[in-house]
Amino acid sequence: MSAVPKVLVFAGSSRQDSHNKQLARLVAKRLEALGGVATFVDLKEYPCPLFDEDIETQGVPENVLKLRELLADHQALFIASPEYNGFITPLLKNTLDWLSRPYEDTPGLALYSGKWAALVSASPGGLGGIRAMPLAQQLLANLGLIVLPQPMSLSKAHTAFDETGAFIEETHSKKLDALCQRLVDILACTSD
Repeated sequence: MSAVPKVLVFAGSSRQDSHNKQLARLVAKRLEALGGVATFVDLKEYPCPLFDEDIETQGVPENVLKLRELLADHQALFIASPEYNGFITPLLKNTLDWLSRPYEDTPGLALYSGKWAALVSASPGGLGGIRAMPLAQQLLANLGLIVLPQPMSLSKAHTAFDETGAFIEETHSKKLDALCQRLVDILACTSD
């Protein structure tokens, strides 16, 4: 019997009412419902300084170490990536950069090696964050993650969720469930 797939889920936004954070929370719920184990992390609760090797030589920040432990304990990342001016957010880039660094006996990028990644994006605009999606995919691939193709972008996100945090439209629910199920199925196959 294969192990239950474990997925670390977060949004590249720290804003309390972020649509991407709302989407990441929904992703975690759907992964759980579809047979995975999801750990939702709010990056606002793990503030990290802007990556700087001078800071690193003084000691890796405590929140970076906590995030490293979480990443090491999961088979995949599922990221809700906002779009800022057609690009990924500084928070997302900074978090991924810190986690890419060598630490003690762990070489750089080792925490990402062999892990899968899936992406979603939400925006109140009509494009749903799609302009930043290829950049996020490229960054994750550069880090050594295996990126699941066909990410989901959600336009008009400010009207997409009901009061419980679920999607109002069934088509959105089906698309997200299909993406989550693909990831759960792949992880279940690769953990045998």
